[in-house]
Amino acid sequence: MTGLDVGVISIIVILFFVFAGMLIPVVLALVSLFGVWIITSNFQISVFLLTQKSVETIASQEFAVIPLFVLMGLLISVSDIARETFRVAHFVFRKISGGLGVATVAANAIFASITGVSIASAAVFTKVAVPEMLRFGYHPRLAVGIVAGSSVLGMLIPPSILLIVFAFIAEVSVGSLFLAAIVPGLMLALFYAVAILTVGHLRPEWVGASHGSIAGADPVHISMAEAAKLLAPIVGLVALVIGGIYTGLFTPTESGAVGAAGALLLTILKRRLSWKTFWRVCVETGHITASISFMIIAASMYSSMLGLSGAPSELKDWVVQSEFSLLWLIIAYVAIVVVMGTLLDSISILLIVVPIFIPLLEHFGVDLVWFGILSIIVVEIGLLTPPLGIAVFVVKSCLPDENISLKDIFLGAMPFGLIMLVVTAIIILFPHILL
Repeated sequence: MTGLDVGVISIIVILFFVFAGMLIPVVLALVSLFGVWIITSNFQISVFLLTQKSVETIASQEFAVIPLFVLMGLLISVSDIARETFRVAHFVFRKISGGLGVATVAANAIFASITGVSIASAAVFTKVAVPEMLRFGYHPRLAVGIVAGSSVLGMLIPPSILLIVFAFIAEVSVGSLFLAAIVPGLMLALFYAVAILTVGHLRPEWVGASHGSIAGADPVHISMAEAAKLLAPIVGLVALVIGGIYTGLFTPTESGAVGAAGALLLTILKRRLSWKTFWRVCVETGHITASISFMIIAASMYSSMLGLSGAPSELKDWVVQSEFSLLWLIIAYVAIVVVMGTLLDSISILLIVVPIFIPLLEHFGVDLVWFGILSIIVVEIGLLTPPLGIAVFVVKSCLPDENISLKDIFLGAMPFGLIMLVVTAIIILFPHILL
């Protein structure tokens, strides 16, 4: 059995057990264990190698970036910052046709820059923004589509949990990924805003024109001074965290500590943090960190098994002999990830696919930071596509209006998924945008 055979069979086995309902890290760990056992014909060597790899994976100070950013995001989620940010954005865009939708995207982008989790954004803004858009006469499908679509910004605009996971899988700098993600994150938000404004121009009845609720018909009562006061805490926290990394003042881990401390202080000052809430946030942080840790350890084991089998090397040789161009290789990667996104969650896709493609891309001299940003955008499309579409199900579960169906949310989110594909194409054709 060749190394390539081992790699192909391992993927088939992983997909079979994942679709059967087994947890992806458990499957990866078991496949890695038995794979190394088959390759070396020695069970003790298999256990030793994988145990050593699991310790090396998370036994570093850099790994502390995960619980720190998770804690920061959860603390911000229990405060009223999302609601206040949306209120300010509504005030800024109140006189534009489709301005409330643009305000939702803008507020989600700001909220995403501090939470790092798309699911949190989807849950919060379903409760905050959807009722407002419906009250202003927005078409229900457009309202839920805007929230579902803009929620994916949480996994792209730094700090992002997916970016951190990719950094550990690909062994690249977390700080470099954070800095490279800023431009595409803002670009995606801008494209979303332009799409909403276009709908407002072509189909004004979809953004409340027939209800007389645009162009300031129902103004937001807030002054510029109050808007600045409401927005200052989160903008200051984002500037401190990302600015500290950009200027070299903090390492990513140190910026996570500063961000968590700042989020704790803000939540206390807003009087939104009881001892019960704080305990719940700490416990949830522990659960999420343990889950991500297990996933990263399992992915590291799987990468080691693939390397020992020689599968990546044989696959690279086959690609070279077949004279595949880099463009076609990237297109194939995007297609595979988009298809897998209809059935698997984002982290699972990264754990399975990235270790296989990295050796191929390194042969072509591809910058792994660029590849990481591309991967996150493509993986996040899966949050909006049926049948899994996690962001869509989160929106549905948090909706106050039971008359809006899952079909409505999927159809409303579809244009935003297409916009993500457009941004993906731009990044592929113009990689210097990131680098």
